[in-house]
Amino acid sequence: MHESPSPGPCCMPPSGTGTGAGTGTPAPAAPPRTEPTAACGPTSPSGPAASDGTVALPGGAFLMGAEDSEGFPADGEGPVRTVRLSPFRMDACAVTNDAFAAFVADTGHVTDAERLDWSYVFAGFLPAALRRGAPRPEPTPWWCAVAGASWDRPEGPGSDLSGRGDHPVVHVSWYDATAYAAWAGKRLPTEAEWEYAARGGLEGRRYPWGDELDPDGTYRCNIWRGTFPTKNTAADGHRGTAPVTAFAPNGFGLYNTSGNVWEWCADWWSTGHRGSLDAAGPAEGTAKVIRGGSHMCHASYCNRYRVAARSANTPDSSSGHAGFRCAADG
Repeated sequence: MHESPSPGPCCMPPSGTGTGAGTGTPAPAAPPRTEPTAACGPTSPSGPAASDGTVALPGGAFLMGAEDSEGFPADGEGPVRTVRLSPFRMDACAVTNDAFAAFVADTGHVTDAERLDWSYVFAGFLPAALRRGAPRPEPTPWWCAVAGASWDRPEGPGSDLSGRGDHPVVHVSWYDATAYAAWAGKRLPTEAEWEYAARGGLEGRRYPWGDELDPDGTYRCNIWRGTFPTKNTAADGHRGTAPVTAFAPNGFGLYNTSGNVWEWCADWWSTGHRGSLDAAGPAEGTAKVIRGGSHMCHASYCNRYRVAARSANTPDSSSGHAGFRCAADG
């Protein structure tokens, strides 16, 4: 089976322990990670179903992928294929800052961004002093590697989470998301589970609500509005992250499966799709799948807020537009 390298840094530049901000500067070495604590604890805000915040989904057969004229064939969006899933549960919402704070308070977890003492922040969110001094990756110069940026200081030193307790947590790596999920008695969704849940029961549609981005002029997701990356009009009401219950849920009762923040999946990245029953990715790899797009996605550049769109990043990477939601066996 042919394996493809992960996509370039258009959506989420790699952090990791190899180089700092894509500049070739060695990043600080991170101390060893501690194993996640598998005790149950508070989860993301409850959606329209169970008290643990999950929605019970029946699974069964669905058509996964797309061969969309707006898509990226090199990303492995196609071919459209039938995948069968066992019943499972999925969080109605992305994990919030408040929920992640409870996890940190209970376990003392230190995120990868905190270990490395930097994470990527969009330049437009930074004061001039931080923006001028921050290294930037050459392919995506709107990202700044900001010392001290972390989940509780999303724009670096001097920032905090005031008024954002119900926003999705960001600056979390795949390892951080996995640790949270274990603590909550859950797991990260497979990529197939994520797409099935994101579609909300609609077959072959571009978005969770249909094929039109803004049906009847109604905004249905938090993405970049305007000219990327110089001007965001925030016409949909949000310049950065939005509350996890912003906008109408999809047909399954899940919120914000298009836009707002990228969401980590369990799978290693591959474009060689395998199996049809509870399809999972390869057993090993170098990058983990991320899904859903973010508030920084725009049709002129990223355009990966479509439900079949996919991207990836190294599992120790973090940024100001990537979070996660959890799943559990049915």
